[in-house]
Amino acid sequence: MDQGRLTKKERHALILSEVRRSASIRISKLARRIGVAGETIRRDLIELGDAGLINRTYGGATISLVTSEPVISERGLTLVEERARIGRGAAGLVQKGQIVMIDGGSTTYEVARNLSQLKRDLTIITNSTGVASVAGANPTFRVLLCPGTYDSREGSVLGEDTVEFVRRYNADVAIIGASGLSADGPSDMISGAAAVKRAMISRSLSAVLVVTHDKFGRSSLERICGLDDIADIVTDSEPKADLRTAAEQAGTELHVFAGD
Repeated sequence: MDQGRLTKKERHALILSEVRRSASIRISKLARRIGVAGETIRRDLIELGDAGLINRTYGGATISLVTSEPVISERGLTLVEERARIGRGAAGLVQKGQIVMIDGGSTTYEVARNLSQLKRDLTIITNSTGVASVAGANPTFRVLLCPGTYDSREGSVLGEDTVEFVRRYNADVAIIGASGLSADGPSDMISGAAAVKRAMISRSLSAVLVVTHDKFGRSSLERICGLDDIADIVTDSEPKADLRTAAEQAGTELHVFAGD
């Protein structure tokens, strides 16, 4: 297909999607798939490699280990249907009039987007500008945006001021995402984000973890908490037996919203 008129950002998104789908891919195949010269793909791979999004190989690329997260705008371009199902499912767990803490992330954003379509008279406390914006569009919602140091990669504020602000409030439920989920619990690549998630969990009566299936069996840099701190996991696919067993033993309810 002739996609030579794509912008660099659009090419990068397509490349990331192809590499993640195939785990590894050749420059020649990418060039044919996207419809540009091999040299253009080679330059794109260098930039994506420098950003930590892929591992460059001779003549191609492989997916990067979970030592870095793609920027939130890149993450939002992948697993779109899966995140939408999770967003609808998690929104259904929230009751009218509740106080809800929501941390930053592409999957938690989908939860907020689905909540914003409901008349629930919610109070939303978030460190995500995207979540605040979409939730704020609902006139029945009261939205409290945390202070802190803005992280453009995450579209969220992080840091001591953020954690201190969160600890001032009580909430009915915390809705958080994660970079990885194993039997040891959810984990995150960014320490500042993990600290905010822990603060939200500690100030809420229950915690809901929203994760796509690609996070299963992965461990990122920092453990957020144990599975016994999570009341509900909302996902798009059935996890392997060991993870399901660990969740059941921890008393965590698993909600799987699979596609057709």
